[in-house]
Amino acid sequence: MNPLPPDRATLLTEQRNPASMNLHALSVREIVDLIQEEDREVFRAMKRARRPIADLISAAEPGFLAGGRLVYVGAGTSGRLGVLDASEAPPTFCVPQGRVIGLIAGGDAALRRSSEGLEDDPGGVWNELEPLGLGENDTVIAVTAGGTTPYALGALHLCKTRLAEGRRPLTALIACVNIPRPGDADHLVVLKTGPEVLTGSTRMKAGTATKMTLNIISTTLMIRSGRVHENLMVDVRATNDKLRDRAARIISSLTGLSRSRSFDLLERSGGEVKTAVVMHETGLGPEQAAAALAGLNGRLADAIVPRQGARATGPS
Repeated sequence: MNPLPPDRATLLTEQRNPASMNLHALSVREIVDLIQEEDREVFRAMKRARRPIADLISAAEPGFLAGGRLVYVGAGTSGRLGVLDASEAPPTFCVPQGRVIGLIAGGDAALRRSSEGLEDDPGGVWNELEPLGLGENDTVIAVTAGGTTPYALGALHLCKTRLAEGRRPLTALIACVNIPRPGDADHLVVLKTGPEVLTGSTRMKAGTATKMTLNIISTTLMIRSGRVHENLMVDVRATNDKLRDRAARIISSLTGLSRSRSFDLLERSGGEVKTAVVMHETGLGPEQAAAALAGLNGRLADAIVPRQGARATGPS
């Protein structure tokens, strides 16, 4: 007979929600209204967590700017959300593959097919973590709604115990319940979203708050690393018609050029938005503009400072 699993009844994410005790008997409209009303708690939870989220990002920033990586580790919904956030970083910010990494119990197959049984092994992630050659510039974030998933927590423990002191990454835990900060976590972010409408279904409020938090973490690090100018994704990779259109509109917005001239400049820059803008603002050719950006760590604001005041204000 298998041993009994740990009793998780005390976790807030596993408790019954008094507002939905009659869920099975509600009409469609009543279910929709109830879920939307309960989702308000997501935003309350996010507001309460602003400081620890900011503290985590501030701690991760120096290492990330020095070339470190952001690594999410989770199982089930938490793991899928980490993989989703990681997979969206390259096309949105043109960040190289491998700078933001999502590890999920069961591997990529678990993205489509449930592999929750694999989450019980605290050492299960080591075979994926070890080849990364983690170092002190990296940040490893365990994501687990209930704060108890062995696979996720094991990642933090392994980082602190199997790596030499000079190679240990920054570690953090994101959970949706009030728990003390584990000794292996340098930072703890609690997203207290409360009991779910459907008891234990943390793909709902807990999942929504988790996705929002991962969005904030990765987007803020990209902004701080110079991959955003004003509120524009100037490092966007123009790999399809939608993104080519967006790239041209960004160029037009920053230079005042017409749509057709923006596309022409985009082509001459090799599809690089920032290079195109520097070419227009400085008169440099594509190679020289790219080199100028590289010398300024890719920060567009620094590359175009001399000409910003003289920039055209309307289409030409």
